[in-house]
Amino acid sequence: MPLQLNHVRSQFPSLQEHYDGVPAVFCDSPGGSQMPESVVMAMQEYLGRFMANTGGQFATSIATDEVVAEAHRLAADFMHCAPQEVVFGANMTSLTYLISRSVGRTLSHGDEIIISELDHEANIAPWLQMAEERNLVVHWARINRETCTLNLEQLRSLIGRRTRLIAVGLASNFSGSINPVAHIASWARAAGAMVYVDAVHYAPHGLLDVRALDCDFLVTSAYKHFGPHLGILYGKERHLNRLPAYQVRAHDGSLPGKFEIGTSNFEALAGFCACIQYISSLAAGDPDLLISASRRDMIETAFGLIREHERNLMNRFLEGLRNLAGYRLYGLPSATDRVPTFALRREGTTPRQLAVHLAERNIFAWDGNFYALAVAEALGVEQSGGVLRIGFAHYNTEDEVDTVLEALDSV
Repeated sequence: MPLQLNHVRSQFPSLQEHYDGVPAVFCDSPGGSQMPESVVMAMQEYLGRFMANTGGQFATSIATDEVVAEAHRLAADFMHCAPQEVVFGANMTSLTYLISRSVGRTLSHGDEIIISELDHEANIAPWLQMAEERNLVVHWARINRETCTLNLEQLRSLIGRRTRLIAVGLASNFSGSINPVAHIASWARAAGAMVYVDAVHYAPHGLLDVRALDCDFLVTSAYKHFGPHLGILYGKERHLNRLPAYQVRAHDGSLPGKFEIGTSNFEALAGFCACIQYISSLAAGDPDLLISASRRDMIETAFGLIREHERNLMNRFLEGLRNLAGYRLYGLPSATDRVPTFALRREGTTPRQLAVHLAERNIFAWDGNFYALAVAEALGVEQSGGVLRIGFAHYNTEDEVDTVLEALDSV
């Protein structure tokens, strides 16, 4: 059963909008996806009807308690873990700073960490600062410059008896390449090290399964997968129990509140619940799914449909790009081991000029380094404007891919 694309697109108000009388082509999803109406309405309903803090004995507070509990249950289904292993925060960056400080308190002078040249700054800077504070040794996992993929052989050679943590992304927000995190995690376990996974860019495109990855931590941001601005962290329960909380005053130690500092963004939690319900609903038309199917089963089926549709988009774009003169693709040239995010440059133009050219045709795309500064520097493109980034999501169509290719060809 293919993805029911007309039904999908009808649920996103932004996809019905016209700008100067022309519909937009949203290729900006790597910087933040569009949001279904159900998510908007869930946040509005919470703010209008149930606004209260937690822990009270009255109706709106009890309703807020249930929103918080349901958000943890749905996040657990989304990532395939237990609800007490879910921590919500302001965003991925804030959560990574929080955990890096907690981890840092358990490390000693001379311990080693490994960070990746392919990663977003949010999974680099917190660890570099923590390493400086704790006087740790930092090793860099480098990239293969031809394909914008991790040099796995070099990464593995860095792991030693003093390695305590490896910070790595599941998919690159710059090139779209997917990293074999399960293999990296197995190498880390053999050395007694932990793995911290940035899954922000992978989460809209593929199924998250922390059990299969066997990572120690995994973090994502809901606004990248059709939800509100909200960070979501998975941590193995034994780590969350043993790590000291990094906060103003000691909490009672119960999970997950031990790491959820301050008053939560309850309306965002309500929106997150609707976001996971939306993803689950993509599987509703599958006749092979029984009525009694679990939420996790529906999420797995939904991402199977998303991957199939996005693979078609990737193949169409890459085939068309090969026929365009003057363009260079930074990343894998096939739809294998990648998500539909493409980094481009064109001879004789800057990425900013390309982005403006597309914007004039109501094609929304990003230019720059997208906070993947280490990648841009390694590729030698940082000083000249980075790259043009084209990103597709499951709500994009093959006709939109053709529109983008035609616009690129007309530069």
